[in-house]
Amino acid sequence: MKKSILSGLMIAAVVISCTKSKSKTEQVENADGTVTTTTTTETGLGVDTAKINQAKENAEAKIDETGRKIDNAAEDAKNKIDATADKAKADLHQAGQDVKDAAAKGASKVEEGARKLKEDLKK
Repeated sequence: MKKSILSGLMIAAVVISCTKSKSKTEQVENADGTVTTTTTTETGLGVDTAKINQAKENAEAKIDETGRKIDNAAEDAKNKIDATADKAKADLHQAGQDVKDAAAKGASKVEEGARKLKEDLKK
């Protein structure tokens, strides 16, 4: 979709910028011997196809380059997100291990306290 939008805009710009213009210069000799020069410029919808083809090729090259840049940026973003997710997973795993170790130590102390209490009650 991004290529078709960019392509449409570029082609419209090319057609507008490649209109053909004709300049016509006329010299008229006046009765007193002076010469008057008149230049007339006509712009029409006649289009120089060589310019259009060159502009089209340039536009397609720029569109392809822009598409590659967008794809590369998306790939870089995906890689960064994946790396962040992997680090978060590793950090959560480590936190889980720490909680498990702390729970085991706490359970061990509770068992030791219960054992001592049981011995004290026997006395």
